[in-house]
Amino acid sequence: MRSVARVLRLARGASRLRSGGVYGFQGNRKVWIFSNPTGLFSQNPDSCGYQSLHMFSRMLSISTFAVTGSSSSESALVDDVRKVGPLMEYERRIALGELTDGDSFQIDTLHLLQRLFEELVENEQSCQLDRYKASEKSGRSRWLWSRFIPQSSYSPVKGLYLYGGVGTGKTMLMDLFYDQLPSNWRIKRIHFHDFMLNVHSRLQKHKGVADPLEVVAGEISDESILLCLDEFMVTDVADALILNRLFSHLFSKGVVLVATSNRAPDHLYEGGLQRDLFLPFIATLKERCVVHEIGSSTDYRKMTSAQQGFYFIGKDDSGLLRQKFYQLVGEEKAVPQVVEVVMGRTLQVPLGANGCAYFPFEDLCDRPLGAADYFGLFKKFHTLALDGVPKFSLHNRTAAYRFVTLVDVMYENKAKLMCTAEASPVELFEKIVTIADAQKISPRTSSRSLKSDDLDLCVDNELGFAKDRTISRLTEMNSREYLEQHEANLQEKTS
Repeated sequence: MRSVARVLRLARGASRLRSGGVYGFQGNRKVWIFSNPTGLFSQNPDSCGYQSLHMFSRMLSISTFAVTGSSSSESALVDDVRKVGPLMEYERRIALGELTDGDSFQIDTLHLLQRLFEELVENEQSCQLDRYKASEKSGRSRWLWSRFIPQSSYSPVKGLYLYGGVGTGKTMLMDLFYDQLPSNWRIKRIHFHDFMLNVHSRLQKHKGVADPLEVVAGEISDESILLCLDEFMVTDVADALILNRLFSHLFSKGVVLVATSNRAPDHLYEGGLQRDLFLPFIATLKERCVVHEIGSSTDYRKMTSAQQGFYFIGKDDSGLLRQKFYQLVGEEKAVPQVVEVVMGRTLQVPLGANGCAYFPFEDLCDRPLGAADYFGLFKKFHTLALDGVPKFSLHNRTAAYRFVTLVDVMYENKAKLMCTAEASPVELFEKIVTIADAQKISPRTSSRSLKSDDLDLCVDNELGFAKDRTISRLTEMNSREYLEQHEANLQEKTS
């Protein structure tokens, strides 16, 4: 009875998420009890609005397991009862002091995520979200079958593309949404870099097939019909040229996309090679996703504690960094190691032990390495000691790109960074600017001479845009809160 009472309380809370969103049934017909809100994500007018009573009946039917059984599958179902959407979870965490109270921009975004959550719950069957009810055919066999019977099954629910400035909470909000999804759904949350590495690896495996992208899309949709991609950023021409065909296949197979990005769809891959071939993807993305800007100017990462970490400024701190490295290593002996990455590639680690790796900056960011190498590194190591991060400008622009990617991968893996640097995070990137910033710095006039220009200024729209994210993340990664979470994650893995 206590379990049933708990479910009733949850259902009452769910019905109060927003006014005007509760409906009931009259025979087989759904009728609104309050108001008639317009469904934003559903393309089926019969499935619009908030599904509070639908969720309540689902909770009540599941709650009987808590009273009569205790198996692992039943326990998972009971855990799902507590999942009533990101909005209530957000309010719960605010009340417990786990999150800072957000601004109106975050609240508006949460309402969109809550609507999407409820549309998916309502359309669970038509979206084929339940992994136990979905087809068990492999991607290749499905592809072969589709040669004889062409199939197209777009989801009745549109996805969501969230974009905005750095530190506005995009990743946090998407994770709130993802954590509330039922455990039996076919879902995946992954960083965009990692997702594209996985795609290219699959393409290698299916070489020789007439349309390997369709096979890869079939495999991905078999595994995950709801795909949550963090940090959607296109800088690689190889990625840009396949995205439209890849996602056209994914969407036609019913995949729903939820993505976060620093850039609006129309600004993705801006200035990139052969961008005209990328433009159809932007149209596809806008057709299959609701596009929403988080317009906040607050960087919540910079609201963490003052610096408590291991970011040492100065050219004479290499000895101190090594000392800190050996303290973390403890009694283990630090020796050169080899890390396997993807497709048979390996990465040489100069010194490594006890989950900690030591690199000079040149070995990690001045060599032809990329996201695949960094993901491989942090599958084995949880802490990086990086010696000698320089100021970035035109002469080392490629190293700056790699450093941005390295920080993204570390942040995604919640890894600890210890480093020596030539300057503060902001000063490291002060000579990396966008075209608009460059025009403000050096407006071109007929009377102005080129001699007064800063010849080491790096004008790069993509890098100039990405640097704000890197500065923000470096600041958070050096905070007490981030380091405490890192330690908690380590203890959880070893316990």
